[in-house]
Amino acid sequence: MSRQVFLYDPPDRFVAGTVGLPGRRTFFLQASSGPRVTSVALEKTQVAALAERMDELLDEVVRRTGGSAPVPAVVPVEVSDSAPLETPVEEEFRVGTMALAWDGDEQRMIVEAQALVELDADSEEDLAAAEEELLQDEENGPPMLRVRLTGAQARAFAKRALDVVNAGRPPCPLCSLPLDPEGHVCPRQNGYRREA
Repeated sequence: MSRQVFLYDPPDRFVAGTVGLPGRRTFFLQASSGPRVTSVALEKTQVAALAERMDELLDEVVRRTGGSAPVPAVVPVEVSDSAPLETPVEEEFRVGTMALAWDGDEQRMIVEAQALVELDADSEEDLAAAEEELLQDEENGPPMLRVRLTGAQARAFAKRALDVVNAGRPPCPLCSLPLDPEGHVCPRQNGYRREA
């Protein structure tokens, strides 16, 4: 079976968002162009890592080009996006591997999110070989979302993604674990329930 690639070059919209209440949220990347919408599920830590690395890569592009690359230092107002995910949110796949690159010729950020795949291997060497083969197989690999963004779109994505990650449950001031609306058992309080 051939690989299914959801390509957006460039998308009308590319955002990170959630479905559900804090503490029980499901995180998504959503790309859209016209009536076409693709949503892929991923973990909160993956969203945070993608946003942080994207900001770092954009800063590095600006540094290496001496500021001549079309990458804004802050999110331009015209590309800022705080609207919710487009509904219905239908998960195409759960993300396993992500890649990030800057295309210097086209002046575009390339984001790839590949579906999670379970590999069977008898040893660490077999697992490493199977992973490498899977990553190199352009025709028969797992489904992939590939998005090409302008510098401004990438900066806007990173800011929104970090805002979405940080919009969850507030941390306990004593132990830094997330506070649930009904409180939580704080290890620093010797197991006593702490109210939110």
